[in-house]
Amino acid sequence: MNDHYYTQDPRSESRPVSCGWVFRGHGMTFETDAGVFSRGEVDRGTRLLLEALPETLGGEILDLGCGWGVIGISVKKAWPETTVTLGDVNRRALELSRQNAKANGVTVQCVESDGMTAFLDRRFDAVITNPPIRAGKQVIYRMFSDAAGCLRPGGALYLVIRKQQGAESCLRYLSGQRQGDSSDKRPLFGKVEKLTSSGGYWVLKASEPLINTAE
Repeated sequence: MNDHYYTQDPRSESRPVSCGWVFRGHGMTFETDAGVFSRGEVDRGTRLLLEALPETLGGEILDLGCGWGVIGISVKKAWPETTVTLGDVNRRALELSRQNAKANGVTVQCVESDGMTAFLDRRFDAVITNPPIRAGKQVIYRMFSDAAGCLRPGGALYLVIRKQQGAESCLRYLSGQRQGDSSDKRPLFGKVEKLTSSGGYWVLKASEPLINTAE
């Protein structure tokens, strides 16, 4: 069956399983399912990404490609003053996110969106994503480009990506340092840095958006 976690309506049979997660002293329980990324556990890349977030976050935060909601819900738990939106193309994932937010006592907005398409008229202080690498470079790079245009001045994109799946080329893409490529080489961000790495995963922070359209 050609069923991926970035499929809009997964056809795989539902096989729910719960998992626990502790973030910055907050214990949480999540319902996961087949047809959604990382069934039954918080994957290693997402753990590393969450652990690399700054000590303080504020304003409006987008969990892009939210899956069953661990990033956005964890952010809202740790920084309750934030306004958190979760977006995903996968409807099963979004329903799980809604259930998990309620179960963990947080209020978030869950929005069906193919990449950033539902958010192009909105502005965020941070976009956080464990992107759907298997959807292909063209898809995830468009997500990053659109995110840059939706960040407020001073905002940042946080993402995790494995080195063997293109972390180095992703860093170059974000900073406009692509070589041997005839496509547009405009930098998306003025500053791109590797916050941490472990087990082949890199966490990148891209700040100072250069194509920002926010007022």
